[in-house]
Amino acid sequence: MGVNSTERFYHSVTLDKGLCVGCTNCIKRCPTQAIRVRDGKAQIITERCIDCGECIRVCPHHAKKAEHDTLGMLDRFKYKIALPAPSLYGQFNRLDDIDYALTGLKALGFDDVFEVSRAAEIISDATRQLLADGKLKKPVISSACPAVVRLIRVRFPDLCGNVLPLLSPMELAATLAREQAIKNGVPAGDIGVFFISPCAAKVTDVRVPISIERSNVDGVLSISDIYPKLLGCMNKIREAEPISCSGIIGVGWSSIGGEAAGLLSENYLAADGIENVIKVLEELEHESLQELDFIELNACAGGCVGGIFAAENGYVARARIKRLRKYLPVSCNRLGDSVGIKSLFWTEPLEFAPVMTLAEKVEDAMRIMDEIEKIAAKLPKLDCGSCGAPTCRALAEDIVRGLARETDCIFLMRREIQQISSKLEKLKGFIPDYSDTLDSERGKQE
Repeated sequence: MGVNSTERFYHSVTLDKGLCVGCTNCIKRCPTQAIRVRDGKAQIITERCIDCGECIRVCPHHAKKAEHDTLGMLDRFKYKIALPAPSLYGQFNRLDDIDYALTGLKALGFDDVFEVSRAAEIISDATRQLLADGKLKKPVISSACPAVVRLIRVRFPDLCGNVLPLLSPMELAATLAREQAIKNGVPAGDIGVFFISPCAAKVTDVRVPISIERSNVDGVLSISDIYPKLLGCMNKIREAEPISCSGIIGVGWSSIGGEAAGLLSENYLAADGIENVIKVLEELEHESLQELDFIELNACAGGCVGGIFAAENGYVARARIKRLRKYLPVSCNRLGDSVGIKSLFWTEPLEFAPVMTLAEKVEDAMRIMDEIEKIAAKLPKLDCGSCGAPTCRALAEDIVRGLARETDCIFLMRREIQQISSKLEKLKGFIPDYSDTLDSERGKQE
């Protein structure tokens, strides 16, 4: 089973300091200001990191990477179940039958395969029902992207109540796959469930889940890691097993807009890319977009097909999946066939994680805020990143917290040096010149 949620700050995204040269590419793109450059090396503030992988994308020196499990982990279990994300299908050129990919997974060493797209169709059906019943706070924000959920949790506390309180398709698929194996006579202790992921945030979601006590997923494999091995297995298949049991709605979750389209309603908004996601969340925080029923947000450009674990360009993968969907039925799974809606809800509410607050007490926070404002007023407001902080205001906050100095700002340092230089110039006129006297004394001695 997954790692207990008491393991508070596990992160898939890690830093290799040996490769880091202290450039500022990552600090400017982090959506939660979780990175600083100190002493020539980047540092990740674990409490703020949401494992979106944006720093991995922009690091030219490959100093950031994401941890994931490997195929060797399969040896720990007697009965292995693969949970392929629907974005997996977009990695293969000219794939017109999903069963070839699923059969390839069995040839790779898995005993069974359960499509995550099957669970996605059930979640879509449940969401449609809940929206129709008027039991959700609108606009409802999708909870499928764990990076977005964690972003809301640390940066947009007022929106926690808008997040769809249902299991992710990955988690539901793991639960159903495990139950199915047990019904077929497989001992529970022999079962290992593995999600094949395009996304680093899913690794963190399994190790330290939010709003559920434990994950039903035992390991997370990277699509890019297994892709060459899986492709080799697929090329040897003469006839694929009839395994696939999902349609357009489920497979469509792989790309931006797919989940929202599965609601069979036009009153929705879909945004991808972490910067665009933040803009939408800021508008929601200011009570805009209230007329919408549903908002789908994906941290990766293009949706899950754009994840950092994907083997293929996200836009190419999206085009392939769009073509593949033409051969599929609309949907093959509905709520109630094997799942009741009550079993889909989170066991714990999504709660604000105050990792970006200044202090616990309001009066202390106000005092710190005042100090930050005073220091920020001295700074040039250029947000150049040369100090190692993403913005001048972030540097001011670091100074107040005792994590940086005003002279870390090169502009303030230059100003201070110029002032010292000016003072030294003025002192020149008051210091007697003893050079002639010294020369005269040396002459007498000679």
